[in-house]
Amino acid sequence: MKQYLMLLSFIFLFVNACSSVPITGRSRLLLSSESEEVAAGAASYKTFLSEAKISKDAANGALVKKVGEKIAKTSGLNYDWEFTLVENDEANAFCLPGGKVAVYTGILKYTKTEAGLATVMSHEIAHAVARHGAERASQAQILQLGLSVGDTALSDNPNKDLILQGINVAGNVGVILPYSRKHESEADYMGLILMSKAGYNPNEAIAFWQRMSAGGSGKQDSITKFLSTHPTDEQRIKDLQKHLKEALTYYNKK
Repeated sequence: MKQYLMLLSFIFLFVNACSSVPITGRSRLLLSSESEEVAAGAASYKTFLSEAKISKDAANGALVKKVGEKIAKTSGLNYDWEFTLVENDEANAFCLPGGKVAVYTGILKYTKTEAGLATVMSHEIAHAVARHGAERASQAQILQLGLSVGDTALSDNPNKDLILQGINVAGNVGVILPYSRKHESEADYMGLILMSKAGYNPNEAIAFWQRMSAGGSGKQDSITKFLSTHPTDEQRIKDLQKHLKEALTYYNKK
């Protein structure tokens, strides 16, 4: 009886937690509210800034704010946006739920131009628009619920532990990681549209990823590619090139 109740709960979650990603229209499963995500994002950002070294580069700091505000206007999100340039050699940036954005100085050697910076920031903002973090957390919750159902259903099976371990590995490699790659590809596409709507030439996205690839970020062996949560730079460039024509229609309207 217990497993049937858990199965019904499983089905209920799927039926009542589905929505669509803006721009792409892809169906997604979200088990948390946006207000919860925004509160968590604000708290995490506050903690991050208390421990990070804020850059004193006034010119680039102002540029990060300028680019971020232009892209935020195209996002459709009414957030209390914040944009911070952080002194860190890592080539990275992120956007937390609620519009809390940090750009590391280490990525500026690849962005080079304002449009290059827009490529990075629009990609990160796209993650927030799509609520990718909440979707991945929801997938993990569903996987754990499935394992709980399996644990009950297989209570009399002597190979229960081995079976559940296999399900867990299959769930992570077959669902969670591919979805992470899907999220990155989706954010690339959405970011291309957002930066174009903000008045940045989408061709610069190709140039940025070519610089990143030349810098060594695209060197991966076959196993690393399989388990990586990110597409290779080569694949990213190919996918972005496919979407350039559409993106240019938004750019040319500016």
